[in-house]
Amino acid sequence: MASKKASRAVSPPRFDLSGLRMRPIRERRHLVRADRFARLPDPIPGFRGFLDSLPDVHAGEAWKVLVGGIAKAHRAGRPVVLALGAHVIKCGLSPVVLDLMRRRIVTAVALNGAGAIHDLEVASIGETSEDVAKTLLDGTFGLVHETPAEMNRAAARASRGKIGFGRALGELVVAEKMPRRDLSLLAAGVELDVPVTVHVCIGADTVHLHPETDGAALGEATLRDFRRICEVVSTLDGGVWANVGCAVVLPEVFLKAVSAALNLGFRLDGLLTADLDMIRHYRPMTNVVQRPPGRGISIVGQHEILLPLLRQSLLALLEGT
Repeated sequence: MASKKASRAVSPPRFDLSGLRMRPIRERRHLVRADRFARLPDPIPGFRGFLDSLPDVHAGEAWKVLVGGIAKAHRAGRPVVLALGAHVIKCGLSPVVLDLMRRRIVTAVALNGAGAIHDLEVASIGETSEDVAKTLLDGTFGLVHETPAEMNRAAARASRGKIGFGRALGELVVAEKMPRRDLSLLAAGVELDVPVTVHVCIGADTVHLHPETDGAALGEATLRDFRRICEVVSTLDGGVWANVGCAVVLPEVFLKAVSAALNLGFRLDGLLTADLDMIRHYRPMTNVVQRPPGRGISIVGQHEILLPLLRQSLLALLEGT
């Protein structure tokens, strides 16, 4: 009887990211340009009358609750936090958020990793957002030199300085005098001393493809930001948390921060939460609107309409127009 040869397991070839073909960011076609971003009109005379005229039912009532809640929190010196999905920046709404930060109405901003990428690219070259459907098929999606290199430098900066990822990115934008840093939420966080935290899900962002990405530095930096946002959430009794356009990461971050605050004995009974998005998603509805203490509301609409409308509504209440 012929003897059987012992079979040997064949190891698959090593997946070596150092072989990725990268290109300069300016060779990439962008879908979003800074010259198309929102502009900031002066307060509109009589806008308070429009606000008061909205029906006290469904979205009309919810809108009045949201605007009134933010105005009340601002007057009382309580926190107002915007948790922003990346699409908010891609829709050209950074000027609206920056104005609310500079007026000290918004006291903290939370971004996911993609939001930080778009903010950084706008600051650096005044453009962002590629055609994913096209670049995925030709193997170039996300594969540029500059953005991951800058994110890596920021993660290293955070590790050296024992600071959060958002702060490190903002310091990088300011230190390198990026040409459109005037549109950067990250830079404004540094200049105004307003917390801008970045919550990264490793593997979810294009920059994680870069072979030199330092997972330890990145994880350390974003963990610091999580602990920073936990501190912010612990002070939200009488304040507002508004989730705008983030379907998964930031609602999950918020829920854990609420749990930590309640476990440590902080009160959140007077918290107002809101979800503003184009459609209703499961996690924002459950983790932001329904589960936390206090009152939660949901308003469906396009970001590029809701946020400018929110700004005008707040100016009408706070400045009496």
